[in-house]
Amino acid sequence: MDAPTDDAAAGTVAPTSPVDPDARRAHALVVGVVATVAFVALRLFVALSGSAPLPIDAWWDATMASLASPVVVIIAWVPAIVGGTIGMILIGVATTIAFLILRRPWDALNVGGAIALVVAIGAPMAAVIARARPTDSLAETVATSFPSGHTAVATTIVVTLGLILRRRWVWAIGVTWVVLMMWSRTYLHAHWLSDVTAGALEGLAVSTLVWAAIEVARERRAQRAAASRDLSATVHG
Repeated sequence: MDAPTDDAAAGTVAPTSPVDPDARRAHALVVGVVATVAFVALRLFVALSGSAPLPIDAWWDATMASLASPVVVIIAWVPAIVGGTIGMILIGVATTIAFLILRRPWDALNVGGAIALVVAIGAPMAAVIARARPTDSLAETVATSFPSGHTAVATTIVVTLGLILRRRWVWAIGVTWVVLMMWSRTYLHAHWLSDVTAGALEGLAVSTLVWAAIEVARERRAQRAAASRDLSATVHG
């Protein structure tokens, strides 16, 4: 039989191991800050142009127009519809409920909070900036072009799930979806290239920073719970 440890001999219980912070948190914070700075810089650049399309916007819009095809337009509408307001709300709610059913409330809070925040930031901003869409838009025509809400929400969901699930296939499918969304919105002339770029930056900033904040809260909650258990074990040991 093994000899009793010093703690056991003394009639005490060894303290619970501390909760190790997620090593990815520092990287997420860096990415979130860089994305935020890039988003603000792009916004200022667009503002200095009087919210008019940038030269690269005009070039990309003309390129998409030169590749116009009835069949491809139908294909482009698929992500536009699935990633629209109703579609994204359904996906967000379904994902949040799924995590709650799996008894992962922190992840449910992460998904729901990130989506709510990116919409709360992007929608009012688009209305205030009131940037005109391309004149040949096949979708929306309201002057709320910057940033692209479709792209922002898609990026938010993809990055959030990628950070939570930690699966390469999630990242691969997610990145493909975001790129497809960005292409779709510009192919339908619903947004300028700088609009979808801004949407991707907004989504990247919100998702990484919210995830990092949730991880800090989760870690501190676990540490408090561990300390409480240690105290209880010491008192009753």
